[in-house]
Amino acid sequence: MANLTSLDADSSQQVTPYTGRQQTVLPGFGLSLGITVVMLSLIVMLPLAAVVIESLQLSATAWQDLLQSERIRHALGVSIGTALAAALANVLLGGLLAWVLVRYEFPGRRLLDALIDLPFALPTAVAGIALTALYSADGWFGRWLLSWGIEVNYQPLGITLALLFIGLPFVVRTVQPVLGSLPQELEAAASTLGASRWQIFYRIVLPLITPALLTGFTLALARGIGEYGSVIFIAGNIPFKTEIAPLLIVSSLEEYDYATATAIAVSTNWASTSTRLAVSTCGLKSLVNSCTDHGSFLKFSAISHAAIISEPPIGVTAPSQ
Repeated sequence: MANLTSLDADSSQQVTPYTGRQQTVLPGFGLSLGITVVMLSLIVMLPLAAVVIESLQLSATAWQDLLQSERIRHALGVSIGTALAAALANVLLGGLLAWVLVRYEFPGRRLLDALIDLPFALPTAVAGIALTALYSADGWFGRWLLSWGIEVNYQPLGITLALLFIGLPFVVRTVQPVLGSLPQELEAAASTLGASRWQIFYRIVLPLITPALLTGFTLALARGIGEYGSVIFIAGNIPFKTEIAPLLIVSSLEEYDYATATAIAVSTNWASTSTRLAVSTCGLKSLVNSCTDHGSFLKFSAISHAAIISEPPIGVTAPSQ
């Protein structure tokens, strides 16, 4: 009884009284949050607000005439259409490239991994000039494609290729760490249960990497809609054919027509934001449905893997840890 009394007394002395303020793991949370909000406002929110305010100088009639202009509408269509096509292609190519980099070991793997970030390090104007030279009629690739009747320079295809080049790292760098962190024990358990490689990918891997694919897609799409430097050379800037919306913004600024330039910028931003929200919403709904359909399979695979590790069936080798 004496020992229990002493233990109760010691435990009562060690209890920290509630002060009404939640303790945080990291010190200085309030100061860090304040600095983050201020920097975000100065770098992102204020410039966006200035663009919107400047565009409000246009009257409703001017806005209507601007949006009904065939040249502006065609330029917006070219920018959004080519960016969407390049982003969709980057989802396939970037996801495949991330899979190869994560799941396979081969000579030159680190060099290939480093080259993924080349579009980030290379100036966009240099990339545009290089692509224009490669796909010209006398270029290395353009000469071969022209023999097949495929013209790249000064065509929407050339714009798509340029956006494909600059958007690929966004998909690879968002999918690669997710693939690297996936537990391969689930795949091993599904394989021992008789699942084919396609079933393993579709039912286990794809639902887990879909958010990363969507993130890379939206990043590549947003970058592609507003891209100027790498596109301006290979596009040729032909009105009603390859003219892009960023070029109209630059042209309006050169003519000191700031209201029109900001209005086109707001339209481009609205198109980018609405497209990203629509894609993200549809993607999240499909992800929820996919996870709902395959949730029991995932749980069963995890339970089966635990059983396999503890006592593997006859003729089946337990996956190495």
